[in-house]
Amino acid sequence: MTDKLIIFDTTLRDGEQSPGASMTRDEKLRIARQLERLKVDVIEAGFAASSNGDFEAVQLIANTIRDATICSLSRANDKDISRAAEALKGANRARIHTFIATSALHMEKKLRMTPEQVFEQAKQAVRFARNLVEDIEFSPEDGYRSDPDFLCRVIEAVIKEGATTINVPDTVGYAIPELYGNFIKDLRERVPNSDKAIWSVHCHNDLGMAVANSLAGVKIGGARQVECTINGLGERAGNCSLEEVVMAVKTRRDYFGLELGIDTRHILAASRMVSQTTGFVVQPNKAVVGANAFAHASGIHQDGVLKARDTYEIMRAEDVGWSANKIVLGKLSGRNAFKQRLQELGVQMESEADINAAFTRFKELADRKSEIFDEDILALVSEENVSQHKEQFVFVSLSQHSETGERPQASIVFTVDGKEVKGTSEGNGPVDASLKAIESHVKSGAEMVLYSVNAISGSTESQGEVTVRLQNSGRVVNGVGADPDIVVASAKAYLSALNKLQSKADRVAAQG
Repeated sequence: MTDKLIIFDTTLRDGEQSPGASMTRDEKLRIARQLERLKVDVIEAGFAASSNGDFEAVQLIANTIRDATICSLSRANDKDISRAAEALKGANRARIHTFIATSALHMEKKLRMTPEQVFEQAKQAVRFARNLVEDIEFSPEDGYRSDPDFLCRVIEAVIKEGATTINVPDTVGYAIPELYGNFIKDLRERVPNSDKAIWSVHCHNDLGMAVANSLAGVKIGGARQVECTINGLGERAGNCSLEEVVMAVKTRRDYFGLELGIDTRHILAASRMVSQTTGFVVQPNKAVVGANAFAHASGIHQDGVLKARDTYEIMRAEDVGWSANKIVLGKLSGRNAFKQRLQELGVQMESEADINAAFTRFKELADRKSEIFDEDILALVSEENVSQHKEQFVFVSLSQHSETGERPQASIVFTVDGKEVKGTSEGNGPVDASLKAIESHVKSGAEMVLYSVNAISGSTESQGEVTVRLQNSGRVVNGVGADPDIVVASAKAYLSALNKLQSKADRVAAQG
């Protein structure tokens, strides 16, 4: 058993199963590159068999990322496994992650298979996958609620067939830390060939204990791989949070005694990138990456921190990517200073042309607000990445009028496939009028299921970041827009969501 804890990131697969969090191929590649800078050990890039779009994303990431193992999920059948292997051909290190449910409830109600049928299919799947790639991970879905005797039998068999990692998911977030840790420990003690594979944990956060359960699986159970996501992104209440697990193991090395390969200085940039790509805002009091994670309001706390930081801080903010200097640039700042700040923030642009385009947007923003914060830079870089790709709907300009006692009006100009159009409407407020003005021309018929506003930095000069979630014909998408004018940000977010609705990429739900 190694003393290193393997960090398996599934933001691009399990995290993407959050309603509205689906990403484009290029968005997935940008996040994968950030995960590579973070030095994540394994990147689960997607579920190659679920759609052509996911296959292409896995393939692109496998052909681009060199330092991490690239993994694709697959159900326990030859078709899925072959598709995964094909997508992973260009990877330096490839892993196929195959799964089948083993709990009585799932076998009877979902699979409609007998335990013996599941046992045979698990064996055959691993045997088939092992002939295609060397690195095979097997997950008994809903493993924690499975009969231990049956689970031991399945795990022993798949290890004999060549599984190199055994992952035991708490698929529905039912576990309690002590019980889950002992569950993993008992399995490892009872399976005769348990030492032939690395044991892994995959916990969901339905009861708010995904991180605690994962760490118990490591400390009590002896697992040496944790499956997690940036910001704890994931369906329902989310997954185990990468930043929390990593910083817990790093900060309490005296207790865990484990090594990590993660470069923690890139954690914040990864968090911001995932948040801005998916539209899932990070709560201010979120551990490690929340805006208040290193803030001190109490006078006693402030006094203590000023005298000695470790009185109230167990981690250094700089170690996870926070800057000691809040205000970084202004309208007189040059291109080199801007480029240097991007590097300090862990942002890597594709080319000099991309840097120039981002710098132009920075200058435009600096003319509108006097103080440019790190958060502003990350937001405009994210917007620049999106704007590089041809979109059906593109914002041009907006004018609106609102007055006490009068019904607000808005007029918006945007392009549809490169051709300018104009929409006007009244509404209950300026935002409502602006979005109705867009709909007066587009007529999408989409239902808005979420409208959220977040201040990017902490002043009235702050850019507003708006998230709009739309639903139409069973599809749920998020759109994100940022601008110092919150009405403009709302229009940008709405158009962004409409662009995603127009995308024909299909999603198929995978493992929970």
